[in-house]
Amino acid sequence: MTLSRNLLAGLANSIWSALIGLAAVPFYLKYLGMEAYGLIGFFVTTQAVLSLLDMGMAPTINREVARCSASGDLKEAGKLLHTLAVVYWGMAGAIALLILALAPLIAEYWLQSKQLSAQTITHAVMLMGLVVACRWPIGLYQGALMGAQRLAVTSLINIAMVTIGSLGAVAVLALVSPTIEAFFIWQVFVGLAYAIVIRRAAWGVVEFDVKKKFEIEELKRIWRFSAGMSAIALTGIVFTQLDKILLSKILGLEGFGHYMLATAVVSGLYTMVTPMFNVMYPKFTALAVNNEVEKLEVLYRVSMQFLSSILFPASMLLTFFSEELVFVWTSNEALAMSVAPIIAFLSVGSALHGVMFLPYALQMAFGRTKLIFKNNVILMMALVPLIIILSSYFGALGGAEAWFMLHILSTLIVTWQVQRYLLYGSAKWYLVDALAPLILSFAIGGLGNYFFQLNGYSAYAKLAGGGGLALVSVILSLLMAKQLRIRILMAIGYKIPKHRYI
Repeated sequence: MTLSRNLLAGLANSIWSALIGLAAVPFYLKYLGMEAYGLIGFFVTTQAVLSLLDMGMAPTINREVARCSASGDLKEAGKLLHTLAVVYWGMAGAIALLILALAPLIAEYWLQSKQLSAQTITHAVMLMGLVVACRWPIGLYQGALMGAQRLAVTSLINIAMVTIGSLGAVAVLALVSPTIEAFFIWQVFVGLAYAIVIRRAAWGVVEFDVKKKFEIEELKRIWRFSAGMSAIALTGIVFTQLDKILLSKILGLEGFGHYMLATAVVSGLYTMVTPMFNVMYPKFTALAVNNEVEKLEVLYRVSMQFLSSILFPASMLLTFFSEELVFVWTSNEALAMSVAPIIAFLSVGSALHGVMFLPYALQMAFGRTKLIFKNNVILMMALVPLIIILSSYFGALGGAEAWFMLHILSTLIVTWQVQRYLLYGSAKWYLVDALAPLILSFAIGGLGNYFFQLNGYSAYAKLAGGGGLALVSVILSLLMAKQLRIRILMAIGYKIPKHRYI
């Protein structure tokens, strides 16, 4: 019951956040223009890159709270949370000072603009630093709440703050000042409020010690796992953000804005991935700690079937009907034609990336951070030449092509690693549980798109038809998922022989 409730809460959070974010984009383009939207994209990338300074502490507190929760000793987790919080708030101040100092250099030597002045860009980057600093401790407290399997609490807080942040920003731009500076000033206040609220929520779950103090021993206790997660984050950030970092320099703000617009559309795929990871990681950890490998194998396979059955049909919709989607969304035909090919490559790569979140959670649950690090190093070595060569020749589309190729390689490597080191036979399961929904969805989508193009339907009709094809793909994929069918039958009281579901 807790697992289902947490998953539903996470889904509601992701879907609502994605919808609110996407709904706000046309207004950002209207009031700010494409170059200023490129600055917003640069802010998102900067925030992701600076997450390296987290040094693996957020996933560490997640794992430690999950472990302490399973053993019934949350007071130990409280000591660690307080110690890490001291570190986090100190880092927030350092980040603000760092970006304030670098802002003039970034505006002059990195970001290229034809419409925005250097002063405007400098002010915007400075404000970005304040936003990142205000939001910095949020990850720590979210990790603690998710480790305690209180995803409903963190989801509710995030829904409220995302709504205030996006709708409030639109109101500020429409009624107060249609400038990028006004946008970021509003985000500073929202970020600070978010950090305060989620801090109170985390301490409401983790046991509070009146005599709590900074304990260096707590850092020494978890430094190995945290260091491993930090190394993973370092390589992970490189291969997930390098395309954006390089393209922000190569393309200029307007071209980069187009790429980030495509990224915003594709980010909708993670509305399923993120809550699945947030729910399954603590559960995998608890089962791994208690050595319940049989239950872990079943849960891993069922979650893979469920995620694949939703994710690949959604990716198919974005791949074959992206031009219609962007046109209906923005009412800009030229923009839709420009962005659609980028979305197509990004969506397939992101879908493959998304299903890898479950093997990633499994590796973390067993504490096998070296596997993830090795995988990320291999991917990083492949990505660097890919992104440089392809983006140099094809610009934004080249960046998307590199992302697509990267995650084909990632899928092959991670599947082999999990089978060899963690769960024997998982590669076979991957072919059945993930590859089958992918082939089915894209076969249906390809045939449907050919039919719609042949008969000259309008963009609205094509998009509606694409949505119907995606729904059919979801239903057929779920029907093919044997483990899911078995779990449903077991839930309603039907007895299944053990050999049928192991």
